[in-house]
Amino acid sequence: MAEEQQADVVVIGLGPGGEHAAGRLAEAGLDVVGIEAELVGGECPYWGCVPSKMMIRAGNLVAEARRVPGIAGASQVTPDWAQVAARIRDEATDDWNDQVAVDRLTGKGARFVRGRARLAGPGRVTVDDLVVTARRGIVVATGTRPAAPPVPGLAEVPYWTNRDAVAVKELPDSLLVLGGGAIGLELAQVFARFGTTVTVVEAMDRLLPADEPEAGRLIGEVLEREGVGIRTDARAVRAEHDGVTFTLHLDGGELLSAERLLVATGRRAELAGLGLDTVGLDPAARALSTDGQMRAGDGLWAIGDVTGHGAFTHVAMYEAEIAVRSILGDPGPDADYRALPRVTFTDPEVGAVGLTEQQARDKGLRVRTGSFELPSSARGWIHKAGNDGFVKLVEDTDRGVLVGATAAGPAGGEVLYGLAVAIQAQVPTERLRHMIYAYPTFHRAVETALADLR
Repeated sequence: MAEEQQADVVVIGLGPGGEHAAGRLAEAGLDVVGIEAELVGGECPYWGCVPSKMMIRAGNLVAEARRVPGIAGASQVTPDWAQVAARIRDEATDDWNDQVAVDRLTGKGARFVRGRARLAGPGRVTVDDLVVTARRGIVVATGTRPAAPPVPGLAEVPYWTNRDAVAVKELPDSLLVLGGGAIGLELAQVFARFGTTVTVVEAMDRLLPADEPEAGRLIGEVLEREGVGIRTDARAVRAEHDGVTFTLHLDGGELLSAERLLVATGRRAELAGLGLDTVGLDPAARALSTDGQMRAGDGLWAIGDVTGHGAFTHVAMYEAEIAVRSILGDPGPDADYRALPRVTFTDPEVGAVGLTEQQARDKGLRVRTGSFELPSSARGWIHKAGNDGFVKLVEDTDRGVLVGATAAGPAGGEVLYGLAVAIQAQVPTERLRHMIYAYPTFHRAVETALADLR
């Protein structure tokens, strides 16, 4: 017989957004039940943002050491992956144990249940033999899973996802990366810097296909200089594994082989097993639609990757705070995604915010663009080795405000902040032209890009 419990709020999924929402609501005095099938904290601290950026930091240090000759003397570096793997295991993930996170959540007053939850009608959630009735509502924050393309043979081979790549203790001699987006390129560069022979295969005609074309070209040039093989406009038509070697057959007839295969072709929400039909929602949908207060239905909120607004920790945290206010009845603005930022943590970093030039044109906006390459700037010239980058601005000419921007360079993600503020606050570009930009900085390229708007 099922056990029956009651709570004010049930939070399904305790990734960054779900954990934040559950903790905030519990601290506000509500009776909260948080349910998680895997690790409390979700993808970000165990397999995503945190460990991958530790890997990237290590790879960047190796690259910086190799840049010493010609600038500061002589150098020799011997990469040691064992140190990176140990830091991920010991400092980032506690060997993939979430007890600290569970204690953090329950310490705020929430109740924790380990298991896979399912909606069972309005205000009801089941987890194995437990049924929880929510008096105020339910928050769905179940995130996304790695998505594999329908390549014949791929489902039958033991390919890696980002989780496998992050947890690896010994690097392979060679690696094929299927997918030229942010995750694939970040991991490809790290592995290559530690001695793995890497080839990236992207079906679209450029790398980073969700970003400006200039970004994909820049990263492709940098990676090729570092010895990474790049195949764009190359569709895999078959995958094979003979027990030792992976082989990808490309549509042009080329065969690529390596010791390991990493599939990094995006992520997707898995809604089919959530019981959405019991609350009148479509379980076959790609994402859960919400209003500006993150409501997906009567007494139902959705936050994070599952909403389709971007698979980023910062989006999940932002939406969680809106949902918390809504549940508590506190006033606050609707979600506003006009200045949604994203950073690809390759070297150079590619920071982008708002719309690309093509996205703006597709929306029917009349646009002007301005750009400037960082190597020809004062800071870029001073920086010398590793100074690749650019700034590109997209202006809505009818309103005279920026609607999109890309900052690529050694500090691209940090330069992005000022551009995000300009887009969020709709600061007139004419006003931006008359600011004082510090010299010599990477962000001074914004001033020159503004002058280039045409």
